[in-house]
Amino acid sequence: MPVRTSGSGEVGRGRGVGLGLALVSAVAFGGSGVAAKPLIEAGLDPLHVVWLRVTGAALVMLPLAVRHRALVRRRPALLAGFGLLAVAGVQAFYFASISRIPVGVALLVEYLAPALVLGWVRFVQRRPVTRAAALGVVLAVGGLACVVEVWSGLSFDAMGLLLALAAACCQVGYFVLSDQGSDAGDEAPDPLGVIAYGLLVGALVLTVVARPWSMDWSVLAGTADMDGTPVAAGLLLGWIVLAATVVAYVTGVLSVRRLSPQVAGVVACLEAVVATVLAWVLLGEHLSAPQIVGGVIVLVGAFIAQSSAPAKGSAEPVARGPEKDVAARRTAA
Repeated sequence: MPVRTSGSGEVGRGRGVGLGLALVSAVAFGGSGVAAKPLIEAGLDPLHVVWLRVTGAALVMLPLAVRHRALVRRRPALLAGFGLLAVAGVQAFYFASISRIPVGVALLVEYLAPALVLGWVRFVQRRPVTRAAALGVVLAVGGLACVVEVWSGLSFDAMGLLLALAAACCQVGYFVLSDQGSDAGDEAPDPLGVIAYGLLVGALVLTVVARPWSMDWSVLAGTADMDGTPVAAGLLLGWIVLAATVVAYVTGVLSVRRLSPQVAGVVACLEAVVATVLAWVLLGEHLSAPQIVGGVIVLVGAFIAQSSAPAKGSAEPVARGPEKDVAARRTAA
């Protein structure tokens, strides 16, 4: 009679919790653009909305930053990188892009991140990639061509697309940095401390860039139009800070620690679906049939590209040829 090991059960439960956290993170992140765009259209600069979002979340997480203050001495580079890329970079470029192009299009462009990771591996690190991964990249780029309707002469704002692409580059840093130190056991940096200091670093950087003292603060006391329905600006800001930032980052980083950047990245693709559906329902941003098909292709390509990368803790290269499979079997024998 086979004996069930408690270890495998714990691993299964851990992955289940990780998948649940990744799903919550995707939904929370997906709602940020829908809440932010009405504030931008009401008169707030995109950078000011980002500053309010990050600074508000940093204040909420401040007690955790005090508790994990040793991280400043132990992992300064990680905290600086997370704040610059995963917080300030992603949010600033994304919010700037949605001020010029539809929310769904901006997020679909952002989900070229898996293709960018593999491009870095192939052309910068000069490591081979699997055919499946290459296929995922081709699908993602082809789907993006449908989303932006290149046959119409790139009908979207070119600067908006470039800003969304910059957000994709920063998102690569989010997934990579979220996993830093996860295999270090007791020496691993606490993920909540990393988020808290990342938000503080992001807030400081954005304060210099956004210059919030020039913001029209009166907008926050009024209402913002959400496809013809007036909504309190303070309510939208509260959602952006608490749900779309604090909850989204905490659950996202915890999910990466329980899964891997690759698996968490695949689940995070649902963020684009959530954002597109919410923008359709709440903002009236309708996508054409070719754009919907292109969006599906982008997500399928991102899924293939992400899932083709080595699993967490694997010593396998990004690509394995048949001869390497034979050598592995010989070694195992």
